[in-house]
Amino acid sequence: MQTLIVVNDPDDWPLEIDGIELVAARDYLTDPRYAKLRKATVFNLCRSYRYQSTGYYVSLLAAARSHKPLPDITTIQDLKSQTIIRIASDELDQYIQKSLVHIRSKEFVLSIYFGHNVAKQHDTLSQHLFHQFQSPFLRAFFVFNDKDNKWFLQNINPIPAGEIPPEHRPFVVGVAQDYFMGRRRIVKRRSHYRHDLAILHDPKDPEPPSNSRALQHFVHAAESLGMNTELITREDYGRIPEFDALFIRETTSVNHHTYRFSRRAAAKKLVVVDDPESILKCTNKVFFAELFEKNHVLAPRSVIMHRDNAREVADDLGLPCILKQPDSSFSQGVMKVNTVDELRLQAGRLLEKSDLIIAQEFLPTDFDWRVGIFDRQPIYVCKYFMAEKHWQIIKRDSRGIKTDDGNFTTLPVEHAPDQLIRTALKAANLIGDGLYGVDIKQIGKKFYVIEINDNPNLDAGVEDLILRDEFYLRIMRVFLRRIEHKNERGPLW
Repeated sequence: MQTLIVVNDPDDWPLEIDGIELVAARDYLTDPRYAKLRKATVFNLCRSYRYQSTGYYVSLLAAARSHKPLPDITTIQDLKSQTIIRIASDELDQYIQKSLVHIRSKEFVLSIYFGHNVAKQHDTLSQHLFHQFQSPFLRAFFVFNDKDNKWFLQNINPIPAGEIPPEHRPFVVGVAQDYFMGRRRIVKRRSHYRHDLAILHDPKDPEPPSNSRALQHFVHAAESLGMNTELITREDYGRIPEFDALFIRETTSVNHHTYRFSRRAAAKKLVVVDDPESILKCTNKVFFAELFEKNHVLAPRSVIMHRDNAREVADDLGLPCILKQPDSSFSQGVMKVNTVDELRLQAGRLLEKSDLIIAQEFLPTDFDWRVGIFDRQPIYVCKYFMAEKHWQIIKRDSRGIKTDDGNFTTLPVEHAPDQLIRTALKAANLIGDGLYGVDIKQIGKKFYVIEINDNPNLDAGVEDLILRDEFYLRIMRVFLRRIEHKNERGPLW
């Protein structure tokens, strides 16, 4: 892959970096030679990224040519968004406070060159900001708020190369060469593969949707199909455009970095699982209540509960009944209430967080079915049994910490009841063609859909017990097919 540095005027470029082609922005935009490059990484160091400026068009046309611009159009827009900057400030708060703890003034400016600062103590913060806003040269502005007694990121802008102080230039050349050498090593490794897949995970999560053995199986399966695969974390947000596909193996939520990863990957035309729409739909139980009723999916009787109808729920559903926080997951935010007083107390607590919650009739069973579906095909069936002397699969203490969970049985799909599979497919197809785990209760010969999970557990030793290695290959083959189909259609611009 060719590496280009694009600037307004090469004669004004103050740095000499070995092995990199320096290109005038006008030439990159108009010379057919650059338009015909099949693969290129474009470091856009124009003076301005203002809308419809030359710098803006360099990143825009680079994307249209399937080149990989840095910064890309999404980053250019993010740099202008106070909302995105506030989110970044919140997410990086611990690094900001630690890095700036000894600053005595009320304002501070941090210059970031390929993720580094001249002062070593700011290197960690610089790396995180570079990952959030991938632009080669950045200037971050911080202010100290006396009321909160802490620092906040106020603004962040690209640094025109001509504004790099002369005393910083040797340092900038050094970190730039280190960066490009690292990229060349990555490109060399990736040259053995046709495509690049990122798997987002949280190595510190005590209850991840895929355990470490499963993640390694996914890596091996993908690479056996010709996809270079890398496990990434939330700090790698800015690297999303480097890949062809993103597989989210971290518990998803809407007000969360997983959703922002998904949104950005979709905006960059990556193949992404879980896709943003699936996350939005599957993380809200209120949506399910309306969806199932409208589409005649058999489900436990449910009431969308608010402050004005709280008193009617006990009469409508009977007691005990189940209360659900709309975005609950992994048995958290779900509770059984046995009396009217308990109903009022717990509903009041949940309604402090959400204007609507779900009340659902209680259907006691010894186990729940889960049918795993990907690309509108069933890939596994499990029975998850209730924890001992408990009404849920997972038992938690008052702090929400897991204290026990039930056993499980994994079945071949073809041995599962036909009606179970039909019910699961009908429900999942209402969401899309992503990866879903459909939870179902069986009462006699009837199958009641409880919910559809957009980020179901895929653990080595549980869901993969029947298919073994083929389990991971089936999932990765869908990624490969979708990547190749996307490439056949070409860039969507």
